[in-house]
Amino acid sequence: VQLVESGGDLVQPGGSLRLSCGASGFTFSSYAMSWIRHSPGKGLEWVSGINSSVGGTYYAASGKGRFTISRENAQITLSLQMNSLKAEDTAVYCCAKRRRGLYGATVSSAVSDYDYWGQGTQVTVSS
Repeated sequence: VQLVESGGDLVQPGGSLRLSCGASGFTFSSYAMSWIRHSPGKGLEWVSGINSSVGGTYYAASGKGRFTISRENAQITLSLQMNSLKAEDTAVYCCAKRRRGLYGATVSSAVSDYDYWGQGTQVTVSS
């Protein structure tokens, strides 16, 4: 399994970024995927997730209304559109694959329910 993120950058408060994650080594369309971020001050934080099939997207309160998660199963890509960025969004953002099992197709907000993570892409929000 390999997950590779891209799109992180330095952006001013109020700006936007689009993160992407390319996946390989597993049947992407069969698993829920999430974005999880980590920062020195906050540790690990689940940000958003999407079920394996169309129709199920979920957001932490911190990103609801500002972030939009999407997936393109044919292109094996996961994305996160982030708008109205704030300084507190500064973190390394990782895409993560839901752990295999009975609930592998559905999102979990528990970071321990994800078995493969990418290296992450740095998002810095600062003026």
